[in-house]
Amino acid sequence: MPELSPALYRAGEGEPLVLIHGFTATWRCWLPVLGLLVPRFEVIAPTLHGHDGGRPSPPGAETLGQATDHFESLLDELGVGTAHLAGNSMGGALALELAKRGRARSVVAISPGGGWREDDAREVERIIRLFKRTQRSARATVKHHEKLLARPGFRKIGMRDIMARGHLVPAEEAVLMTRSSIRCSVVQDVFKTMRDGSGRVVDLDQVKAPTLIAWGDKDRLLPMDRHAERFRTEIPGGQFRVLRGLGHTPMWDDPAQIAELIAGFATAASAAGNRQAASVTAGSAGSAG
Repeated sequence: MPELSPALYRAGEGEPLVLIHGFTATWRCWLPVLGLLVPRFEVIAPTLHGHDGGRPSPPGAETLGQATDHFESLLDELGVGTAHLAGNSMGGALALELAKRGRARSVVAISPGGGWREDDAREVERIIRLFKRTQRSARATVKHHEKLLARPGFRKIGMRDIMARGHLVPAEEAVLMTRSSIRCSVVQDVFKTMRDGSGRVVDLDQVKAPTLIAWGDKDRLLPMDRHAERFRTEIPGGQFRVLRGLGHTPMWDDPAQIAELIAGFATAASAAGNRQAASVTAGSAGSAG
């Protein structure tokens, strides 16, 4: 039965595909690709705890590991055991954490967070300053969001840190996106994890699923040259793809490319898994004979 609420989007039939949004966003960041994915999968897109429309932040969900615990319990409640996972930014980090726990059939992580070097406090502070600047601007102009964001040029400039083609976002959706960002209640908690190191993704060699890391070469929030190396080199058998001309949250930049990236990789991983299972079954039958 399809579900649509601020807390959850769920529709379609087929293998489960869980979409995990980034920090200060909501499930609506996946809107441009939903129509392309629903005919091929059961698409499940929750709003994370502490984010606008999501559940209140529970006690003990501060670190990345604790946030993954909470998300895993949400999957249990939704009746989702394993699933194909696609995550953006912080959602990409969560997807990789879930893959380490055996919950992923495949992972597409788009500009995943948590990849900065352990000793790079300067980069952490740069990211925090960027978020703070964006939130200050959003709060200062809250009475004028509709008027300002009605202008494509303003949308492109205002969203330049998270997408390359912000003018493509409909004005009404840009208003919702901007207001949701300042309603996120876990901002300071996330900043704390970034500063104390508990927001980094570690033990990437423990990722237990076919994984594709994709990165926009116009990503200003988490530039590829500073954040991608560990994901590129430490995930066993991982694939890496550069998204030319796209930004940090590229679903609006090029919906067709991102939908096919996710669907194509999940479908190929599923087919490979089926072939492997058939080979094992055939081998067992041959040994029995």
